[in-house]
Amino acid sequence: MPKPQLVVMAAGIGNRYGGLKQTEPVGPSGEFIIDYSVHDAIRAGFAKVIFVIRGDMEAAFRDRIGRAVEKRVETAYAFQEIDALPGGLVCPPGRAKPWGTAHAVLCARDAVDAPFAAINADDFYGAGAFEAIGGRLKNLPADDRGEYCMVAYHLRETLSDHGEVARGVCTTTDGLQLDAIVERFGVRKFPDGIKYADGAGLVPIDDDSLVSMNMWGFTPDFFEHLESGFADFLAANIDDQRAEYLIPTVVDSLIRSRTARVRILVTDEQWSGLTYRADRPGLEKRIRTLVREGRYPANLRA
Repeated sequence: MPKPQLVVMAAGIGNRYGGLKQTEPVGPSGEFIIDYSVHDAIRAGFAKVIFVIRGDMEAAFRDRIGRAVEKRVETAYAFQEIDALPGGLVCPPGRAKPWGTAHAVLCARDAVDAPFAAINADDFYGAGAFEAIGGRLKNLPADDRGEYCMVAYHLRETLSDHGEVARGVCTTTDGLQLDAIVERFGVRKFPDGIKYADGAGLVPIDDDSLVSMNMWGFTPDFFEHLESGFADFLAANIDDQRAEYLIPTVVDSLIRSRTARVRILVTDEQWSGLTYRADRPGLEKRIRTLVREGRYPANLRA
């Protein structure tokens, strides 16, 4: 069976953060979050990394991040551009916003030829998450179809202390199969528990709820669904300049049509990320602790 590959979605702009989170050093020797993700992926048996970036950031990205990764694992680059549309589709006039995570993965199609995981570049997932998804993907033949997976976190392990977040809350069958994902917005901690915002106000939500942090596992047939689905997405949102083609939406549609099954891989890892600039010191502190515990080397870029 082929070794799994890793697609890293790194073309985001980071509006709430106020800059490119992908190139913010967070480790004791100037490491980026991507360095830790690649390190954990290699240890979990991933054999290739594909970075999805924008063309205008290629030189800076390869200089600051890519060249160090290229020394450790087979590396490829794919480019997510506004006009990189499948099947001869034409970009609507005036579109400036990126098309979203499902489009980012679709842009990596030509570089992937094995079961693969897709992750965000600016999320610190933890070694256990990579072990779980790598172990699952290593047992899937490349020509398998419709057998996907997703690493799920407990909601309480995914929040920011510095503002609200959006989270995809999962409904499962016996905690093993994904039935649906519902996006909840304005999620944050309050003195009396975690709540999300809806039109009627604030709604309590169980802190043990399973949520998606965009750590997905797919076989290559997923690209066929992404390409065919994009035409429908574009037709339905032709006048919406901010509509995004998102992985959870595509996956939910495949589940409902019984085209795919998604195995839930629950992790007890704590997710960390850089939603807000104020999140950075906390992430840096966590990484220093992990280094002291011997879970990571003091210098990943040596």
